[in-house]
Amino acid sequence: MNIGFIGLGNMGAPMALNLLKAGHKVHVYDLLEAAVQTLEAAGAQRQASPAQVAGQEIDILITMLPAAVHVKKVYLGEEGVLAAVGKHVLLIDSSTIDPQTAREVAAQAAAQGNAMLDAPVSGGTGGAQAGTLTFMVGGDEAVFEKARPVLQAMGKNIVYCGGAGNGQVAKVANNMLLGISMIGAAEAMNLGVSLGMDPTILAGIINTSSGRCWSTEVYNPYPGVVETAPASKGYAGGFGADLMLKDLGLATEAAKAAKVPVVLGAAAQQLYQTFSTQGNGHLDFSAIIKFFSTK
Repeated sequence: MNIGFIGLGNMGAPMALNLLKAGHKVHVYDLLEAAVQTLEAAGAQRQASPAQVAGQEIDILITMLPAAVHVKKVYLGEEGVLAAVGKHVLLIDSSTIDPQTAREVAAQAAAQGNAMLDAPVSGGTGGAQAGTLTFMVGGDEAVFEKARPVLQAMGKNIVYCGGAGNGQVAKVANNMLLGISMIGAAEAMNLGVSLGMDPTILAGIINTSSGRCWSTEVYNPYPGVVETAPASKGYAGGFGADLMLKDLGLATEAAKAAKVPVVLGAAAQQLYQTFSTQGNGHLDFSAIIKFFSTK
């Protein structure tokens, strides 16, 4: 299959590489020359702009972009995707953006004859490299079934979430809960250790008791408790605190639009905002434990 791919960042590049490994022909574009060169060396065809990617003889076009403003520019700009793409081309946006923008862009695509799915991912850079991402997909279900084989080249768990924008709804709700639970895990671990508990013993008790969650068991924020967690690697890699802040912002903005209270989500956003302002935005989001620790 001929596939266009726009956005070759930490997530997009390994996703595009997995499409190449699956035998697809891939046309790529990114602002960073080094990213394009890496994909070109692996067999991808470089293009000079989003419009040039869209103008190729492609069956599917996938985007993985930083934010809603970039999605709007790439799709809706005068020299963007919708201005150049053929009507038969299926569009898939895997960026993490607000549901309203996803629905707006999908509606404009549909108006000119292009089916579009929003398909944000979970699994981090490790999942992108291993091809084990979870895709949360919104859009027409029949279109989703057509896209499934391509998504399976990049992910292990492909979930249909409902109509346009619902993939983004699932992503922002999940990540809001993740941000809240990590703060709770950090507070609990810091409290227990400050009161004299060994962190590994404390984590073991929590993980066999009612406080157990992903943030304590798999991604514990206390250094040395889980060897594979970023906390045991100086909080390097993983999912950056600034990325968590972005997702919490998406959740609170979506809640505002829906007039739904997200009290803990808003509090988590403020904590990560303060943490980022202190110069910690580049650290993994589990480093929020530093906010509570006096050590």
